[in-house]
Amino acid sequence: MPPAREGFTRRGQGSDLVSTATMDEIAETRRRRAASLPNNVMKLFTTMGLLSIFFGTGDAGCDPTQGSADSKPASASTMPKYSKSGYDITPLTKQRIAEIVKTLTPEQVAVTQEAATERPFCGELVHQEKPGIYVCVVGGLPLFKSGTKFDSKTGWPSFFDPIDAAHIIEKRDSTLGMERVEILDARSGAHLGHVFDDGPPPTGKRYCLNSAALKFIPDGTVLPPESLPVNLQIAYFAGGCFWGVEDVFEQIPGVLDAESGYMGGKSENPTYRDVCSHTTGHAEAVKVVFDPARVSYKDLLAIFFNNHDATQYNRQGPDVGDQYRSEIFTSSAEQKAQAENFIKTLQASDEYRGQKIATLIEMAPKFYKAEEYHQDYHKKNGGSCRVKR
Repeated sequence: MPPAREGFTRRGQGSDLVSTATMDEIAETRRRRAASLPNNVMKLFTTMGLLSIFFGTGDAGCDPTQGSADSKPASASTMPKYSKSGYDITPLTKQRIAEIVKTLTPEQVAVTQEAATERPFCGELVHQEKPGIYVCVVGGLPLFKSGTKFDSKTGWPSFFDPIDAAHIIEKRDSTLGMERVEILDARSGAHLGHVFDDGPPPTGKRYCLNSAALKFIPDGTVLPPESLPVNLQIAYFAGGCFWGVEDVFEQIPGVLDAESGYMGGKSENPTYRDVCSHTTGHAEAVKVVFDPARVSYKDLLAIFFNNHDATQYNRQGPDVGDQYRSEIFTSSAEQKAQAENFIKTLQASDEYRGQKIATLIEMAPKFYKAEEYHQDYHKKNGGSCRVKR
C-alpha cells in the first residue's frame, strides 16, 4: 500500500458541539474499523502511533501550522465576495474603477467619486416610472427594482428596499453639521446618496439616491454581463472524511459554498449511522458550489487530487470503509469528460508510475445533506486543513 498523502483531515476527537449519542456512534464506528483490520496492519498502526488517531483520542485534523507559505488559506481580502442573490460583489480594483470613471460624465464623476449631491427635481430618474432595474453607473451592480421605488416628494429617486442588502454599504456621515447615513455601492465604493428612517412600509426606509449614480435598465432589455448574477455550477467530490474535503474546498477563491453529505448509495435519506454500517453503499461526499469565472472545474479537480491519496481503495489513511472511497460525481457530460481526461493524464505521469488511481467517476445521483453537526466542522471546532495546490 503506498504511503498516505497529506491533505484532507481524518476523524479526530469529537467536540462539545457533537451530542453524546453522536459521539457514541463515531466511537462504535471506529471500534468496528479497528476490528476489521488485519493483525499486521493493526501492528503497523500501533508502531506508527496511529491508534490514538484511529480511535479519536488524539487530534487527527489538519494542522495549519505545518503548511508551507503558499498553502495557507486565502485571506479575506483576496477571496471573491458574493451576495445571497448570486451576484459577484468583490470590490473592483483601483485600476478598474479609474478606467470606468473615464467613461462617465462630469456630473457622474462628481457624485460617485466626490460625494456631490445633484439639485432636487433635476435628476433624469426622479420621475422614471417604467418597470426595470437600477444599477450603479460604476461597475453595473444591480441596486434597486422599480417595484420598490416611490415618490418621496423630496426631488430625488427614492426606494424602500434594495435588491440585496449586501449590495449597499452604509457609512456614518457627519458632514454639513448633521448625522446621516451615507450609502455606497458595494462593488465600486461609489457614492450613491443617503438612507433615512422615514420611508414607507414594510421597511420604513427611504434610500435617497442621486440620478447621476444610477443607470436605469428597462425590463426586456438584455442586461450587460456586469449586471447579471453569477452563472454558478456544482461539483461533487468524495475523498475520505468529508470534514476535511469540505474545509479544503471552502478555502478556494471562487467557491461560494461546500456542504457535506452522502451520495452513491442504494437507500434514500441515509443517516450517518446508516452510512457507517456499510450497508447503504453511500460515500461521504461534498457538494461544491463554484463560480467558473473565478475557478474552473479543472482547477477543482487538481485541488481534489492534490489533497488526498487517489490510489487508496475504500479508505483514506486510518479511515477505512466504502464511505471513504475516492469518487467524483459529475453534474454534466462535460464534467465527466474532463474528469476522465484528467485521471488519464495523471495516471500516465511519473507521480503515479507503478500505482493505479482508484478514483471512481459516476454521473451525480441525488445528494443527501449530512447532519448539521457535520457541516463546517472545522469552523465550529477549530483547526483547518492546509491546501496543497
